[in-house]
Amino acid sequence: MNDVNDLAKALLDRILAAPRAGRRRLVALAGPPASGKTTLSSVLAELMVGAGCNALVVPMDGFHLDNRVLTARGLLARKGAPETFDVEGLRRLVGALPNADIVYFPIFDRDRDIAIAGAGVVPETCDTIIIEGNYLLFDAPGWRDLNDWWDISVRLDVPPEVLEQRLVDRWLAHGLTLDQARARTADNDLRNAERVAAASLKADITITV
Repeated sequence: MNDVNDLAKALLDRILAAPRAGRRRLVALAGPPASGKTTLSSVLAELMVGAGCNALVVPMDGFHLDNRVLTARGLLARKGAPETFDVEGLRRLVGALPNADIVYFPIFDRDRDIAIAGAGVVPETCDTIIIEGNYLLFDAPGWRDLNDWWDISVRLDVPPEVLEQRLVDRWLAHGLTLDQARARTADNDLRNAERVAAASLKADITITV
């Protein structure tokens, strides 16, 4: 089942039936880069709204550290690795999402390569939030604490050879040469995917895409 609409439809009833610890339901959608998280979360939110559930997507990417911080720490080439995110800020946001009336969150502008604070808003009427990101089920200090907040979690698994081709294609679409795209994929993206695969918490639902 690889069609994104079919995947979303297959998840819909189970997510809507998931009990919640707070006023809002928190859904974690985790997976490596280029696994289809962003597209699936968007389609799933649309289906939920169509089913009468006021749903919203909150991307983890808003917590990328600024390039100036990464440069000072010698981490710019590893942007996208766990240590290049503000995990403490993400934890504070996730802790507020279940019950706070209105919550503001940062959004990552890919064209400008910066995170913009307060660019997203969770309104009081929001019932369910889909949080999507690479490290939402990462079993490492700081990250593993997020698991306490998920009412239901979904992980997308992608065969390594498929993931590699998707990542190369992604960088080609961003204007890199083939050699640059292959190097960026091997030196950063696949390393991050391997780290998560080696230390991943169990998801409530796992789907191979």
